[in-house]
Amino acid sequence: MAFITVNSNESIESALRRFKRKVISEEIIKDLKKHAHFIPPSQKAKLKSANARKRNRRRFRQQRPMNNTAPRPAAPPSR
Repeated sequence: MAFITVNSNESIESALRRFKRKVISEEIIKDLKKHAHFIPPSQKAKLKSANARKRNRRRFRQQRPMNNTAPRPAAPPSR
């Protein structure tokens, strides 16, 4: 749970901003959304593997060379 202490000369707006930053840093909203509804174990496994595929696709896409101007191999002589 996120707690902040409001100083005597602090405005409500700045205290609210500090509270929002603390909630975001503690990932309370993210955890709340994660537990909002039940996901069966089989669906969790499918989601986990789909996220891994997406992560790997991004990683390998960055490693590929950008320009494809490599010389092509010569065609074999025709008879």
